[in-house]
Amino acid sequence: MDQQSTEYLSKRQRWLRRQQEQESAHHRNKSAKRFKKFGIWVATVLVVGGGIGWLIWSAATQPPLPAGDIVSKNGIHWHPQLTITMNGKDQEIPANIGLGGAEEPIHTHDTTGTLHLEFPGLVTKDDIRLGHFFKIWGKTFTSQCIFDSCNGPNGQVAMTVNGKSNTEFDQYIMRDKDQIEITYSK
Repeated sequence: MDQQSTEYLSKRQRWLRRQQEQESAHHRNKSAKRFKKFGIWVATVLVVGGGIGWLIWSAATQPPLPAGDIVSKNGIHWHPQLTITMNGKDQEIPANIGLGGAEEPIHTHDTTGTLHLEFPGLVTKDDIRLGHFFKIWGKTFTSQCIFDSCNGPNGQVAMTVNGKSNTEFDQYIMRDKDQIEITYSK
């Protein structure tokens, strides 16, 4: 209402008009709050429902894991022993590889070369490949190279497991109490 028409209203009429305007504003605010609460509720339902839907979808579309790839369904706590010899000199395997901010399931505690494979729950062959330890360590190990030394005129990479020659190298699936020896020499 314009100012000119409010000049002709009595005090009581002006007071009633203000009351109506306040009441109208109160209803608009109440509706806006209700709409906001409804929007938050809808967003929450969509996020939670979407998360549950995604979990169901990813479980349903995950290819089945062949039984032969499962090492344990209840976790493992194994201790293979690793020795690395470079041109006749033993290479120290540092303590606390894989320990720090987040504990890796394959790690060392000391410099003895004992690897700790401590996995909870489902463990697959891929989880316990020797190359996985080297990846955690941040070092190179393949059938061709150990650290910065690769097959060539200066030497060859070789590996034995429990005293027998093994050509699986980084793909070797470790077992409890394995004696793994990696050498690089001429």
